[in-house]
Amino acid sequence: MEKRNLRKERIGVVSSNKMEKSIVVNEVKRTKHPMYGKFVLKTKKYVAHDEKNDCNEGDTVRIMETRPMSKSKRWRLVEILERAK
Repeated sequence: MEKRNLRKERIGVVSSNKMEKSIVVNEVKRTKHPMYGKFVLKTKKYVAHDEKNDCNEGDTVRIMETRPMSKSKRWRLVEILERAK
C-alpha cells in the first residue's frame, strides 16, 4: 500500500465568513528584508472549506491542504484554535 504524502498545514485568522460553508483565512509572516534588515509583514489569503459553518471573523484556525473543492478552495478547516473575543 502506498503512503500518502504529508499535507501542508497553516495557522491564520479568519477575515471573512460571509460565504456558505467557506471562510477566508489570512496568514501573516514576518520576514526580514534582504537588504535593509527591517522586518516586513507579508500576508497570504486562503479560501478554506468550513463544513459546519461554525467559524466567525477573528477566530484563529488551523487549515490543511486538500483536493480542489471549487475554483478557489483548496484548503479545509481542521480546528478552531482560539475564538474571537
